[in-house]
Amino acid sequence: MGQTLSEVMTEASQILRNAGVENPRRDARILIGQVFDGDQDIVIRDPDKKLTAGECDTFMALVDRRRRREPVSHILGRREFWSRDFIVTSDVLDPRPDSETLVEAVLKKTEDQLGDYRLLDLGTGSGCLLLTLLSELPHSTGLGVDFSEAALDIANKNALSLNLQDRACFLKSDWFSEVEGVFDIILSNPPYIETEVTRTLEPEVVKYEPITALDGGEDGLDCYRHIISELPVYLKDDGFVIFEVGMGQADTVANYLSDMNFIQIETHNDLASIGRCVSARLKK
Repeated sequence: MGQTLSEVMTEASQILRNAGVENPRRDARILIGQVFDGDQDIVIRDPDKKLTAGECDTFMALVDRRRRREPVSHILGRREFWSRDFIVTSDVLDPRPDSETLVEAVLKKTEDQLGDYRLLDLGTGSGCLLLTLLSELPHSTGLGVDFSEAALDIANKNALSLNLQDRACFLKSDWFSEVEGVFDIILSNPPYIETEVTRTLEPEVVKYEPITALDGGEDGLDCYRHIISELPVYLKDDGFVIFEVGMGQADTVANYLSDMNFIQIETHNDLASIGRCVSARLKK
């Protein structure tokens, strides 16, 4: 006789717990949903349901991938951000809930959300920030740049899946190196983790996410210094820039902006009241 849903869930949860997974029961429930066309609630609705050998094998194969600390999002091939699904792979960073702070801040600073804004996203990765903003700003267009061709391929796929391919384009560029023109809004979530700290991150990050999208140099601030030094050339009069920053970096990034004659410098807190983003306008 095959195992019941309740039995395989208990077994899977224990396997994941022993592997150091933070939320083993939750992850096991997400993975069982993959076996049943996304129906995670079947665990509650029908715990005594007998699994076929094929269903059990499929589920345990998914559990084994998670046991090796592969992120759930990579196993599923997608991650939710701002209530939309984004394709993710090991070529891009997973969209983090903290990054929604940047989206909220841009929308608050955009007085006319029906306006025609031109956005530039530096280090676009999956494209989640740019594409989310374009979804909320229906008359705007945007350019996302990244040095990784693999990341740009994912961003293009996400634009297609969200039907934004006519308003978003993507370009291989080392920050501003291939960028032309000026923009109303420049945004970036650059690498901001200190090099030494990257070696201590969770296996889900170290083994499965691109280190180049994480490593911000010895003090974590290399990318901010580089980007801010070139910003005045690419930002329109009365346009604004906004960065996501790491914990404790907001004041330093604000000082860099002040040194370059930016004004209206503002820190935006995340849900944990941590300074997560810094925005500013350029005084020309």
